[in-house]
Amino acid sequence: MAMKLLSVASEVYPLVKTGGLADVAGALPGALAGQDVKVRTLVPGYPAVIARLGKAKVVRRYEALFGVPATVLAASVGGLDLLVLDAPDFYAREGGPYGDHAGNEWPDNWRRFAALSRVGADIAAEGVKGWRPDVVHVHDWQAAMTAAYMRFGPAARVPKVVTIHNLAFQGRFSADIFAALGLPQEAWGVDGVEYYGGIGYLKAGLVSADAITTVSQTYAEEIRSPVHGMGLDGLINGRVDRLHGILNGIDTDIWNPENDSLIPKAYTARALGGRTVNRRALESRFGLDHDGAPIFIIVSRLTWQKGMDLLVGAIDHLVGLGAKLAVLGSGDHPLEGAFLGAADRHRGRIGVQIGYDEPLSYLMQAGGDAILIPSRFEPCGLTQLYALRYGCVPVVARVGGLADTVIDANEAAVAAGVATGIVFAPSDPLALHGAIGRAVRLHGQRPVWQAMQRAGMRSEVSWDHSAARYAALYRALLAEAA
Repeated sequence: MAMKLLSVASEVYPLVKTGGLADVAGALPGALAGQDVKVRTLVPGYPAVIARLGKAKVVRRYEALFGVPATVLAASVGGLDLLVLDAPDFYAREGGPYGDHAGNEWPDNWRRFAALSRVGADIAAEGVKGWRPDVVHVHDWQAAMTAAYMRFGPAARVPKVVTIHNLAFQGRFSADIFAALGLPQEAWGVDGVEYYGGIGYLKAGLVSADAITTVSQTYAEEIRSPVHGMGLDGLINGRVDRLHGILNGIDTDIWNPENDSLIPKAYTARALGGRTVNRRALESRFGLDHDGAPIFIIVSRLTWQKGMDLLVGAIDHLVGLGAKLAVLGSGDHPLEGAFLGAADRHRGRIGVQIGYDEPLSYLMQAGGDAILIPSRFEPCGLTQLYALRYGCVPVVARVGGLADTVIDANEAAVAAGVATGIVFAPSDPLALHGAIGRAVRLHGQRPVWQAMQRAGMRSEVSWDHSAARYAALYRALLAEAA
């Protein structure tokens, strides 16, 4: 009999997405199906989600869930088996999942995601319409309280897994909300939800979980140190026997240059010539000169974590080497302005689009020569996996999942034909300048560059191996709980 898994996430692709969490929550159910694990995903009923439901059944009702009426709807959308928490007072708002159009977080986020977690724990304990999960898997701080509600409630023995997609985001709130959370008094304390005098949603999940996973092995090691542990390294080291690094994958049916309808010209690793058509389209889209110079791309949040300030400082160096740059992203306003200023300063060599455009990101991967990812920390990163799949050579910092997925083009790796990118450390201006210079020189060696592209396109970036590891972890937890 197939294992029944409840996944709880604040976003899921293709219904709602702000980052890699949505991609994982959307792709993992399909990958786990091949491991005889059937997944139902609990997600908030944002307007974009409700609009896609079509026929839906009410499977649970709440007269007052944290003070508001709510229902749980069951529906299937795009191959996903969904449970949607329809609570209009919490989720029927213009803006993003976590805040308004201006980027201000909703002041009641503590209540919105406590409600999601409370419902996840209720389903773990009581099921819905005859379906009850064998294991519960929750993602990031927005769903982490599910594990705490389970631990201090009737679903305590149901195995619970908490995945950290980015430890920097922890869901910290003041202590005065504790009474409203509906947890027993015993939940208040260092071994419960209390965190430096307040309440930490992610921290509560980590101390309550039967297993903690991160989205790469290197990140699992990094967060044990004070530098990357974000104040939780002590807790994580105390639970290291429960810590697992399982690398993310991507949906290789969606990200497939052989049949991608979003790009002007499909191509394969054996026939890279089709990329030339995409390159020309990319140049036109960003107002770049039509010449043979290497095109670097950036598809990223424009933030300090992503090292975008380092890239701003490297732009003149990049242009001085004869290269071009296309930027797609949004984030910190000073960084947005700096990139726009560089585009104005270097017309024909730098092109910038502020915002996010999913179809455009496919064109950039299919037409760009190299992607720049100088992150200061990167739990996994999916952008470099997309780049590998599309023959866009990653130039990455040696951190987290970037270090685990890109093979540096050192002399031995190039000679063996296994190099897939350029890896540099530390994440500082000098190392980044050097990496850009290496990329420009290698791009000038056509056979070497194409060998790197082909090696990257052959890389194993699917969910197959990781799904097997998740399934094995779930089964081990079930055996432990028996």
